[in-house]
Amino acid sequence: MTGKHEWRKEDKALYLPKTEPELITIPAQKFFQVSGTGNPNTSPAFAENIGILYALSYAVRMMPKQGYTPEGFEPYTVYPLEGVWGLVDPATGIEDKNNFSYTLMIRQPGFVTEEIAGRAADAVRKKKPDVAVDKAVFGEMEDGLSVQMMHTGPYDDEPASFARMAQFLSEQNLERRTLLHREIYLSDARRTSPEKQKTVLRWTVRQIPE
Repeated sequence: MTGKHEWRKEDKALYLPKTEPELITIPAQKFFQVSGTGNPNTSPAFAENIGILYALSYAVRMMPKQGYTPEGFEPYTVYPLEGVWGLVDPATGIEDKNNFSYTLMIRQPGFVTEEIAGRAADAVRKKKPDVAVDKAVFGEMEDGLSVQMMHTGPYDDEPASFARMAQFLSEQNLERRTLLHREIYLSDARRTSPEKQKTVLRWTVRQIPE
C-alpha cells in the first residue's frame, strides 16, 4: 500500500477552487447516490439519505480491517458529501424549498466496482439493519466542462455567487447544459457557523457556437 490519499491535497483543483468562477473539466467519477425531494432543513428523509451514503462509504474504507482488501485498495480519506439540485416544478421556483429535488452522493475511489459496492451494502445491512441501503445506487458520472467557484457563507446566500457565475458565462461565451447545479459540502453544517461554511458550486457548461 502507498501513502494515504488525501483529496484535499491531491484533488485541489476539483475541491478547493478559487472564490471567483473558473473553468474546469471534471473527469468521470464513481459515486454512491440517493435521490429525493423536499426541504432539506425539515425533511427527515434528507438526513436519513446522508446517513445511508456515509454508512456505505465507510463500509468500503474499512473493508481491510474487516478481513477483505479489494484489489487496488490504498488508504484514503472519505470524500465529501455532494448534491445535484433541481426543482420538482420549475414554474414554482426556489422560494418554496419543498419544491427542491436532489441527488445526494459521495464519491468513491477508482478501485470500487459494482461487486465492491455490493459488498459494502451487505456489510451495512448486517451491521446496521435500520439503514435503508437499498435506496442507494452505485454509478459513474462525468460533469465534463464546468464552471465552479468556492462559496463562503450561508446556503441562502448562494444566489449572489450564482450571479457571478452567470456573469462569467456571459464573458466567456458559455451556456449551461442543464438547470441542475452541483454543490460540494466542505464544511459540517452541524459544527460550522453559517458565515464560515464553504461550499463548491458547479454548473456543467458548453461553448456557445459562433
